[in-house]
Amino acid sequence: MTASRSPFVVAPEWLAARLGGSVRILDASWFFPSAGRDARAEYEATHIPGAVFFDHDEVVEPGSALPHTLPTPKAFAEHAGRLGLRETDTIVVYDSLGIYTAPRVWWMLKTMGAKDVFVLDGGFDNWKAAGLPVTSEPTIVAPAVFTPHFDARALASLDDMKRFVETGASQIADARSPGRFTGEEAEPRAGVRPGHMPDARSVTTFSLSENGRLKDIEGLRRTFADAGIDVDRPVATTCGSGVTAAVITLALRSLGHEQNTLYDGSWSEWGARDDTPVETGSAKRKDKS
Repeated sequence: MTASRSPFVVAPEWLAARLGGSVRILDASWFFPSAGRDARAEYEATHIPGAVFFDHDEVVEPGSALPHTLPTPKAFAEHAGRLGLRETDTIVVYDSLGIYTAPRVWWMLKTMGAKDVFVLDGGFDNWKAAGLPVTSEPTIVAPAVFTPHFDARALASLDDMKRFVETGASQIADARSPGRFTGEEAEPRAGVRPGHMPDARSVTTFSLSENGRLKDIEGLRRTFADAGIDVDRPVATTCGSGVTAAVITLALRSLGHEQNTLYDGSWSEWGARDDTPVETGSAKRKDKS
């Protein structure tokens, strides 16, 4: 029988039954500054028992001019070790909004060689709504050794994206809001042009979930089809800074799609350059033949 749900998400009840055991839990919440929310402060006030905070703004490549750049395997392993993680652990990642920023950490861990990594379906809001335990007690973890096994195939570079735009060798799925995609909404980062890459498709972050939970397999297929994405062909995922692009990656891999890459520089890189083509308005299909 074909599974109806993603193999990469777990229900709150599944995690609740394993609290206090060997499962490692990460709170990977993150918000735009305009949201007026402090993810770390919210974590310190209340979190799932045993969870440690994963800081998206800290676990980055030092010195990068771009936000949220994936660290080198060595640097990532050092961060992961300080969080008490081993690549052999079973790890569950959650965020405050459901399926929003947790998939980025799921993708980072998978890209660095961790095997048993899952996203908490529905996130912290649904955990609390289910009446499951929370705490403000600090989580004390012992340092661990995370041995990375980096999969470079998971990433798309700027040159890769230029080639995809030119040749159509890979479809491009953009997770940003419709207004940012069309250029009708200003970009939140200074010096970044509005719009999207030529021939990109808009697959907004929250179009892939319902009430904070990842859509079932058929729902994901319909969403991609409605967006003009052929799930039998390669896909490069992108967003503003490489964080919510991982929501699309999670959805694709939930369908068994393996020919996908994540553009880590995303629009923060592409939109800030003067040698990259930008279009505004709705996506237009192009003949690459």
